[in-house]
Amino acid sequence: MPTKIRLQRFGKKSYAFFHVVVADSRAPRDGKFIERIGTYNPNTNPATIDVDFDRALYWVKTGAQPTDTCKALLSYKGVLHKDHLDRGVIKGALTQEQADKKFEAWKKEKEGKIEGKKEGLSKSKEDQQKAALKAEKEANEKKAAAIAAKMTPPVEEAPVEEVPATEEAPVTEAKAEETPATEEAPATEAKAEETPAAEVTEDKKED
Repeated sequence: MPTKIRLQRFGKKSYAFFHVVVADSRAPRDGKFIERIGTYNPNTNPATIDVDFDRALYWVKTGAQPTDTCKALLSYKGVLHKDHLDRGVIKGALTQEQADKKFEAWKKEKEGKIEGKKEGLSKSKEDQQKAALKAEKEANEKKAAAIAAKMTPPVEEAPVEEVPATEEAPVTEAKAEETPATEEAPATEAKAEETPAAEVTEDKKED
């Protein structure tokens, strides 16, 4: 009986998850299956993949053909790599001990990459949360400032009284009024009045 390793869908349309099942290749997509060997949830980051390694390897060895998605899942979990190494042992290219060492080295490297990705995602998530909190804080501050501006009445400026310009007294005219010009006595008239005395003395001598 030809068998296939495929996904069987469950959950809601917006939140679908899948079972990894082994089924008859002629059976409908959501029909009966032979065995369930794992689950796959693409809604998490990274995606959650849980596969029964030994049972998946058994079905691969017996000729079950995985779909493209299931092939990627089995490759991610190392099932296909283990099958490749076991084939090398059967052909005599590797000893079982060498195959096991290679697989363990691959497994450690894979786990390191997965942990690195998880740490990177966690840090990225923290950075996003910090950025979101900062943006929210700035928005709240702006909102509070706008509300305070609306609540504060406008400051009215006090009218500035105009001081009338002081009138300066005409200094020149005042001085002119205070100091009248002194009248000089006509010197010529005084002299004219003095001259007749001389004429009188001359008349007496003639007599």
